[in-house]
Amino acid sequence: MVAAEMRILQLLPAVVVLLIRSEASSADPLIITNSSEVTSGSDLLSCNLIDPPSPISGHIWMKGDKVLVKDSNPGTLMTYNISQVNSESSGVYYCIFLTDPEVNGTIYVSVPPHGMAYKETEAGNEGDVGVLTCKCNSYPPVEHWTWYKRSSDGVLTLVVSDVDENYVVKSSGSKTELRINKLDMEKDQGEYVCNGTNYLGSTGATVKLRIRSRLAALWPFLGIVAEVVILVTIIFIYEKRRKPDEVPDEDDGGSAPLKSNTSMNHKENIRQRNSN
Repeated sequence: MVAAEMRILQLLPAVVVLLIRSEASSADPLIITNSSEVTSGSDLLSCNLIDPPSPISGHIWMKGDKVLVKDSNPGTLMTYNISQVNSESSGVYYCIFLTDPEVNGTIYVSVPPHGMAYKETEAGNEGDVGVLTCKCNSYPPVEHWTWYKRSSDGVLTLVVSDVDENYVVKSSGSKTELRINKLDMEKDQGEYVCNGTNYLGSTGATVKLRIRSRLAALWPFLGIVAEVVILVTIIFIYEKRRKPDEVPDEDDGGSAPLKSNTSMNHKENIRQRNSN
């Protein structure tokens, strides 16, 4: 009995080793990558393929759907240098090993939000609807947007759409809008701040809102009316001054036939004398 147990213990390690090797051979190839959370400067992305399924014929670096670099090197290590880490270079990167089948890894380049105003200055007429917009294209997306109004002394007041029905806030991961349903020059004109936050930090951008009075929309029309009135007045004055000067010309034109009739009568008298 003891001898039998000893034989089982001797065979057990070999069985365990075989099981481990079998699992390793059936598992997917391992890629060692580095994830980046750098707010500034440069960064080197790397992928190292362990135990490739076939010889490597090349590599491809991609960001989203865009191909960044493609080569035909057979190495198991591939790198990509980001010269400047910012909101534009942040995102999801893919390292692809050209094997059979292809093997790929994912690297996330993450930065704090970098929000900016769609327009630094917005203008609207009193009583109209005003829309202020901010956007953020950095990765990861903004998790929470907030709007503030800055007073003349620099104090920020939170804009809450649930409290004031005149304000409506609509936000997504990359964009936020503050809609003011009825612009009031005294109440709504000034500076607004949009603030975006993700797990790495927060950022804000300022939008200036200028509101024109209701009469401002009539100014172009009033200008056209004034030009027409001035033009009509000038024409009227010109016509009134021109008519008295034309009266003598008409009189002269009427006297011309009289002269011609006198000369004709004189010629007839001469002919009668000659005939006599």
